[in-house]
Amino acid sequence: MFSASVLPLFTAALAKIIGRFQLKDNQNPRTFQQNLTGVAARIHAAQLNSYETLPIFLAAVLTAEYMVVPQPMINYFAWAYVFLRVLYIFTYAINLATLRSIIWTMGFFCPLFLFYMAARL
Repeated sequence: MFSASVLPLFTAALAKIIGRFQLKDNQNPRTFQQNLTGVAARIHAAQLNSYETLPIFLAAVLTAEYMVVPQPMINYFAWAYVFLRVLYIFTYAINLATLRSIIWTMGFFCPLFLFYMAARL
């Protein structure tokens, strides 16, 4: 859960590094983000998407833990989600739109499967 939670922060830092964020940009960081182009803009978009899926993932893991889904299964799908999110960010950065969408879908099924397993118990 911690790895998934800090991944958007690392992604934001990467977008700033690639976009050449400077101290003066901190006066209006939203304008800086809006003016990003290329790889930096795509990484920023991946960061925003990471925040959109994170609550579902966290809720799924907590629900699975509460409903006593077998721990190896929770671990597997939680780490699969994190791994797929990293792949998602990479494919977003290099602009592989179709593969990115496939990876996003695979990653989104990880928390959905945890919810399903919790509901079965």
